[in-house]
Amino acid sequence: MEAPEKIHHPDDVTKEKESSFTPENDSEAAPTFKVEGEVDVFGDEASAEVKYKTMAWWQAGMVMIAENISLGILSLPAVMKAIGLGPGLIVLLCLCLITTYSGYLYYVFKMKYPFINNVADVGGIIFGAWGQELVGLAYNIFNIFCMASHVLTFMICFNVITEHGTCTLVWGVVAVIVFFLFLIPRTLKNVSYFSIASALSIGSAVVLTMIALGVSPKPNAHITGFAHPSFPAGMLETTNVVFAFACHNSFPALISELKDPRDFPKSLAMLQIVNTILYVIVAVVVYRYAGDMVTAPALGSTGFLVRKIAYGIALPTIIIAGVIFGHLSCKSFYLRIFKGTPYLHSRGFVATASWLGIDAAICVVSFIIAASIPNFSNLLGFVSSLFASLFSYALGGIMWLHVYRGDYFSGPKRIAAFAAAVGLILIGAAICGLGLYASGKALHDDSSGASWSCADNSQS
Repeated sequence: MEAPEKIHHPDDVTKEKESSFTPENDSEAAPTFKVEGEVDVFGDEASAEVKYKTMAWWQAGMVMIAENISLGILSLPAVMKAIGLGPGLIVLLCLCLITTYSGYLYYVFKMKYPFINNVADVGGIIFGAWGQELVGLAYNIFNIFCMASHVLTFMICFNVITEHGTCTLVWGVVAVIVFFLFLIPRTLKNVSYFSIASALSIGSAVVLTMIALGVSPKPNAHITGFAHPSFPAGMLETTNVVFAFACHNSFPALISELKDPRDFPKSLAMLQIVNTILYVIVAVVVYRYAGDMVTAPALGSTGFLVRKIAYGIALPTIIIAGVIFGHLSCKSFYLRIFKGTPYLHSRGFVATASWLGIDAAICVVSFIIAASIPNFSNLLGFVSSLFASLFSYALGGIMWLHVYRGDYFSGPKRIAAFAAAVGLILIGAAICGLGLYASGKALHDDSSGASWSCADNSQS
């Protein structure tokens, strides 16, 4: 059965289609999931060729971990160098707490509107048709830019491993082919198996980096407890911490493909616990032994041989985490074209050719972006400022205001939640405005690499 078209105009949804989740019957800890007269985004899959709702909660957790603990973790030691160890850890821990709460608000919203599949649908419910188009555009641009950051890291990786054996753009073309092949599976359950390899890969690479630095620390490495960077430099590095917690835009899609969507809080807890522990350990240890000679990505902070080995070990993460972002955009476009048609669950020629065509287009666009912004930190800062500020912070607050509209001040608990929602919106706005200024200035001033250049970008 097709999901209701009135998602674009929520005020017109009939009473029997509304969720039984209301401010009056909500405990805020366990939102009601059952929706009378409504279906989820994929409908009845009992006889479908391609079934989407197949993930266990731990598989969703692995996908989220693979998204976050990839390029984000590689930027954190350089953040400690730029703003100091003390402020860096404070920012990291605070953003962990804030994004855990905003992630839970995605779950609350999805429980009320189970027929949504991505943040574009969230925009449609809150703002109407124009909101769905605008937020959907931001969603896909964000995913493609994130994938581009992985294409860029792939190019850096092979320049390190091969000692710049060929033109950097050639490695970009190789990345496009590899990413295209990994994007062929159409369900997130299949991608989740790749995610296990991704987590093991990045974990092994950063452990090797830490051991190598511990055995042979950088000589005369200088460590700063409280640095005094210029505002643009400090803000740019802070946006890299934002990127380390920036997979919220994928939450509705992940919940949609869970066997039981009510298990999502377990996935979220798994993500944030693993994230924070690893982030703190890697940021502190690498910065402690590399000091002011730390690089971004952090794998470049070791000696030449270890650096090559570490990048080789990290290669599955570089590929798979980028594939997850690409998959989300592929799924978004595919649903937009085929939702409510037999092709959605088909393995036939039209369905398969369409998926592969979308896959190819997204890979090519990601390569164009990676070749145009050749500096790793600058690209992450730009993406975080423009999009993570919305998806990981502001949109969570907006969703809370929508769910509890008309009941913001019914008691102390609700008033505190209202203040938290407004705070999320203000934090998102601040990150967006200040971060765009900082990353824009960095892109303007940067001379470490040239766009569309064959030059070695592994030292930029």
